[in-house]
Amino acid sequence: MNELIELNAVNKYYGTEKNRLHVLKEISFTIKKGELVAITGSSGSGKSTLMNILGCLDTPDSGVYRINGKNAAALSERSRAAIRNREIGFVFQGFNLIPALTAEENVQLPLIYRNMPQSKRRELSRKALAMVGLSHRMDHKPYELSGGQQQRVAIARAIAAKPPMILADEPTGNLDPASGKMVLEALIRLNETGRTVILITHDPNIAAAAGRRIRIYDGRVV
Repeated sequence: MNELIELNAVNKYYGTEKNRLHVLKEISFTIKKGELVAITGSSGSGKSTLMNILGCLDTPDSGVYRINGKNAAALSERSRAAIRNREIGFVFQGFNLIPALTAEENVQLPLIYRNMPQSKRRELSRKALAMVGLSHRMDHKPYELSGGQQQRVAIARAIAAKPPMILADEPTGNLDPASGKMVLEALIRLNETGRTVILITHDPNIAAAAGRRIRIYDGRVV
């Protein structure tokens, strides 16, 4: 099976009765393992809701979302949490780093929740920081790093456990153009190592770097 992601007629609603909003409307597409895909759309188009479903943070109200052949809605919350922890690396627009921790300690944090031995955590975190070009800054705390460097630490944290899929939500949204270019290059390099990378973005320059683009408008794929 070559499909990592499969959505079939996915619908999502918010609110009830008169205030009910139909946010995602019959969304269907697949993403193959190893693809670099951009999901684009303006603010309010539904792409953030779609990201929550792709990341197993939410489930469809109707239709089917499968990740690696598993129907996400049919899984227990514990099983979905295991998928989030082991199969998906999240990169958000806000870096979400712990200010009191060094770059290396921030990268190690998710590995601690796996009860991983310290030596293995150190090995994986240092490899991840090297992949994003930050070996020389691993002892620095977030306030000692530029915005672009903080985002690359966030990417290192997302990839340290070697998840097969990276889900990046507006990863360059808070960055200047030069820093954004470095972050995008880091994500492209990750894709070249075989990881599936999904970029949620409204930036046409970011989307242009993807091998395929899926555009969302008013809750539909267009």
